[in-house]
Amino acid sequence: MVKQFKRRWQLGRVRPGDGSALAEYRLWQLFARSLFFIQLPDPVGDSHAFAVDVRYVADAKTRSQHENGVGKSPVALYRDGVQVYRANLPATFPVPGGVIEVATSAFGLKRMHFVSDDGREHALHPHRRSQEGLRARFGRRFPRTSAVVGVVSVVILLAALAVSLLQGAEAISKIPAVAANFGVFTSPIHLPTWAKITMGAAGALAAVERALRLRYNRLIDVVS
Repeated sequence: MVKQFKRRWQLGRVRPGDGSALAEYRLWQLFARSLFFIQLPDPVGDSHAFAVDVRYVADAKTRSQHENGVGKSPVALYRDGVQVYRANLPATFPVPGGVIEVATSAFGLKRMHFVSDDGREHALHPHRRSQEGLRARFGRRFPRTSAVVGVVSVVILLAALAVSLLQGAEAISKIPAVAANFGVFTSPIHLPTWAKITMGAAGALAAVERALRLRYNRLIDVVS
């Protein structure tokens, strides 16, 4: 029920596109733009190329302009190279046979999926020169190394989560009312400043690596 309400709300925020052509992906846009594609048939069986263009540098002014029908949108949907819809993030676009759901975290994309009317879903294909496309090519060329990198990312995030939970529990236990009833909990792990900085940086890199593969879990990616 909540998921359906959220989808209807996001569909209601979608605005008509301006009919502009899909811009070419440039190398200098590597950290500012993501571009994904999918082929979908329309009701009469004709296939169309859909593209989702995400612009990360859209600021509050840009989003405000979008709501008033002007300015560049944080995310736009193109059909056969022509902009048909645009929206703020997170977004849900109507397409033949279902919807395309787009969402981001602090470290990149966490969702770029086509969800069919019967509930099946799969990720869109990234532009080969985008961050996500380069990561996908690395995975295809070096599958074993890619798998190891993925496992390391999960381990780093789990370790960072465990340390955060222990420190949080210790801080809460020091509240007078809590301490009086349950005592004070002392975390078994106390990291020096350099280790905290290192773990924070490693956690950010791990979160980025997972975002490039459209991997997101509410538990281990809580930092994003």
